[in-house]
Amino acid sequence: MLDASPSHTSIKLFWFCSKHDHGKFICFDHITFWVGNAKQAASYYCNKLGFEPLAYQGLETGCRDVVSHVVKQGKIIYVFASALNPGNKEMGEHLVKHGDGARDIAFTVENCDYLVQKARERGAIIVKEPYVLEDNYGRVKLAVLQTYGDTTHTFVERTAYNGLFLPGFHPPLHRDPLLAKLPSGLLNFIDHVVGNQPDDEMVPVVEWYQKNLLFHRFWSVDDKQLQTDFSALRSIVVANYEETVKMPINEPAMGKRKSQIQASHMPCYSIYNILSMSRGIYLCNKDIPMSSLHIYLVLWMCRSTFRLKLCKNMSLYSSKGFGAGNFKALFEAIEADQNARGNLTLLTPNGVSNHI
Repeated sequence: MLDASPSHTSIKLFWFCSKHDHGKFICFDHITFWVGNAKQAASYYCNKLGFEPLAYQGLETGCRDVVSHVVKQGKIIYVFASALNPGNKEMGEHLVKHGDGARDIAFTVENCDYLVQKARERGAIIVKEPYVLEDNYGRVKLAVLQTYGDTTHTFVERTAYNGLFLPGFHPPLHRDPLLAKLPSGLLNFIDHVVGNQPDDEMVPVVEWYQKNLLFHRFWSVDDKQLQTDFSALRSIVVANYEETVKMPINEPAMGKRKSQIQASHMPCYSIYNILSMSRGIYLCNKDIPMSSLHIYLVLWMCRSTFRLKLCKNMSLYSSKGFGAGNFKALFEAIEADQNARGNLTLLTPNGVSNHI
């Protein structure tokens, strides 16, 4: 274990980890969002964040139940999926509970069968056993595991595939001619995906990743250091052996007020600049310089259950000077946004919140 610099003594980096005998987790493959209107959501990401249409699956491709629009920028792939029929209870209940949000976090893997077998032996719930999809461009092996809450992880072994995205997906039906006239978003890859938990459930989730996926504790901070005047947070980051996949697992701690610090967010790393403001994005905190980082927090949905955090200059979780003070600046940005919308509430001694 390595303590960070003296100015950031609250931050600890953990370097002890185990390696799979066979197979490995390579990187984030794609993120699947369940949304009310997939076509509209994909268009919004293309127009506002610089993504490009990549692939499509729906009625025209023979899929009668779910329509999916896939967009890409750099190494980032997002899939927006919506139910085509009113009787889709699973997707409908997810939307009622979470609003538009991430349903599945997919990993590119080597040796899907082995990783699933070991996860099963350690007690993981396998939602879908390994199966193969194939078309004229090759074959892909996939499997789905249940993780925290309603979220799943799809393992994607695509070493024998050269298609656009996955078998069954076709080129986009339409391309907006205006996209070529807009400035580039210059987003490169997903740095990390946060999983926010109820109080006292962070450690069991961390242990799930350690036990079932052989991820290791990479970084942690507690509520004694990570707090503002109104809210506090505990966080443990888990990572794969190669540390190319980072999953911060957070839980809220008692503060003077109840804010929505626990709202999910998914940072994207930019190689040069975040985004031309001419695209009209609303940023909660505009530009907060923190050490050598610039972080832009984007409230992306009507319900604040999902946020994008856009990072400039370096990976957010590294040993190069990122400390609890940077998280505090993010907290304050979220709280200011919540207060403007009337969602920052006072906590009574018994934990009940009252609007102010």
